[in-house]
Amino acid sequence: MYGKAFAPEYQGALTTLSVNSSLADVLAEGTKRLREAERSGRLDEAARCGLAVAEAHRRLGQVRDADRVWKASYRAARQAGDTAAMAWALWSGGTLARQRGAFPLAWRLLGLAAELGERGGDVVVRGYSLAGLAETGRIQGDYEAVGRLHEQLLVEARRRGEARHTVWALEGIAQMHRNTGDYDKAYALFEEAAEIAERAEDRRGYAWALRGLADIVSVRDQDTGRALELLSRAEEICRAMNLSSALAYNHKMRGNVLYRAGRYTEARDLYQMALEEFRAMSEPRGEALARLGLAKSLARLGRDRAETAAELADLARTLERSGLRHAREMVARAQEEFGLTMEAVR
Repeated sequence: MYGKAFAPEYQGALTTLSVNSSLADVLAEGTKRLREAERSGRLDEAARCGLAVAEAHRRLGQVRDADRVWKASYRAARQAGDTAAMAWALWSGGTLARQRGAFPLAWRLLGLAAELGERGGDVVVRGYSLAGLAETGRIQGDYEAVGRLHEQLLVEARRRGEARHTVWALEGIAQMHRNTGDYDKAYALFEEAAEIAERAEDRRGYAWALRGLADIVSVRDQDTGRALELLSRAEEICRAMNLSSALAYNHKMRGNVLYRAGRYTEARDLYQMALEEFRAMSEPRGEALARLGLAKSLARLGRDRAETAAELADLARTLERSGLRHAREMVARAQEEFGLTMEAVR
């Protein structure tokens, strides 16, 4: 049903790159090809190669470089009159905006990318852009608004036999079920995503699916050993492919698993590691989640009650401003866990 996974963001002279190519290799080859296209004045090729370079920078956590390159890719595509390439550049920019926590900008850029993709006749970039909108809403906790879009995109991906996009949609829907407490449904979806990703040789998607399975195994089954084993398998993939963001989220999840098992010192160390990784790549959502885990671990290890209350209150204000509703609810649960409701803090 599904063919081998491919990376549609690797275009022009870079179509030979694999979905599993190391990001360091993508960046090196993409930069080389981009410079060649610029020297020869081939604007369309510069736009296409620039897309891969921007995405490599983004996934490596090199935010400023990613921002500079996707904009240059868009300008080249516009000068070349290549509507589809313009859409891809906007998709990259919108994805970066979401990663940076700039959600209004992400909505705007991804919406424009979907429109241009449709106008340019590129169904893939249209689908990726709509998927980006769905993921933005999901991350913000607006499940009702984007749940149907996730399901619609899953149907389209299955119909076209696009393994990578199917895996993404399954993982997004699974995460919503997990966050609303339907662990059995979430597990089944993560398991299907893992199976499809493995058969299609989509190692990135497989690593994310393993992380999701580890979370369910930990929270539902309380099987710490198996959860850690799944995360170790995922970490090997993240390191092999230089997946900086995925690796940081893996470390944060490992902290979650250890915290649930009462291994608070180990959890503290993992949360601290993840926090430093997220800060290095300017990823505010991951930073907030790592801060939350660290605050909870420190509280369990005897941190002063007033310091814990102040940390959680500051984190709650930060998440309120950023519009991350689900993460804000997690902070509220932590405040209840330690008897630090707003009334108690006063």
